[in-house]
Amino acid sequence: MNNLLAFLFRYRGILVFAVLEVLSLYLLIRNSTYQRAAFFNSSNAYVGQVLDWRNQVQDYFRLIEVNQGLMQENARLRQQLYRPDLSAREADSLPVRKDSLTQARLARLGRPDSLLLGLRQLPARDPDYPLIPARVVSGTLRRVDNYLTLNAGTVDGVKEGMGVISAAGVVGRVKVTSEHYTTITSVLHSKTRISARIQRDGTIGTVRWLGEDPTYVLLDEVPRQNKLVRGDTVVTSGYNAVFPEGVLIGTVDSFVREPDKNFWTVRVRLAVDFASLKYVYLVTSRPKAERDTLEARAGVLPEGEGKP
Repeated sequence: MNNLLAFLFRYRGILVFAVLEVLSLYLLIRNSTYQRAAFFNSSNAYVGQVLDWRNQVQDYFRLIEVNQGLMQENARLRQQLYRPDLSAREADSLPVRKDSLTQARLARLGRPDSLLLGLRQLPARDPDYPLIPARVVSGTLRRVDNYLTLNAGTVDGVKEGMGVISAAGVVGRVKVTSEHYTTITSVLHSKTRISARIQRDGTIGTVRWLGEDPTYVLLDEVPRQNKLVRGDTVVTSGYNAVFPEGVLIGTVDSFVREPDKNFWTVRVRLAVDFASLKYVYLVTSRPKAERDTLEARAGVLPEGEGKP
């Protein structure tokens, strides 16, 4: 306390001068309209700049939270792009029993969200492909068999065999998963096969990687009689249940008609830049389990679907 009093006594002249200056400025601003307007305009500019700097610092430390929120929002929005497997099926496109009870129920329901096959309800619209957002934490690019590791696992709903896509297009397929992490085989894997379609004319083929340039893949099984155009868009065909139909794979870069083959050799430029890939979405296909069971019983491997 004595030190404080000594300090105030020592600098009493400066302190009194400062107080009088503040008081005079207050009275000047309070009693002069022009000075008041000038003061507030200047103070707003300086205070705004300081607040802007503060917000920039706060935003920097919130980047992880913001990115996670954006990923989840993008997943919900992107999910709306993929049609359900059965979304094109009309409510009256399957035969139903012609008894009076069934006909009366149909008349009452009009065009319902479910189909009446006999007296059993079948969903006319399957749920959309749910998407699980994830971040790429590591990956390879120059090997023959390349993998990516994601920061999502079984606690997030990830399962083996799920498809993986990004905002740009197809990325790969889940190989193994732990509680919090997942390893996927990317498109740049020697055993990855993706059933694809040329969007312009619907030509079906299979995409595979040759193990060389990470920006190109081959589109196999395109018949020689088909007319190809450079720049044609190549998308997923929907023939397997791993990826929704119509997800971008790439564009036709070049094609060669081999004299001793019945198919074109088509070179496709990938839409996904694996060198800078950061965020992906895992695709949950609900009809897949039933379809895999049926095809396993029949001894059929879905077209274009490899098992690396």
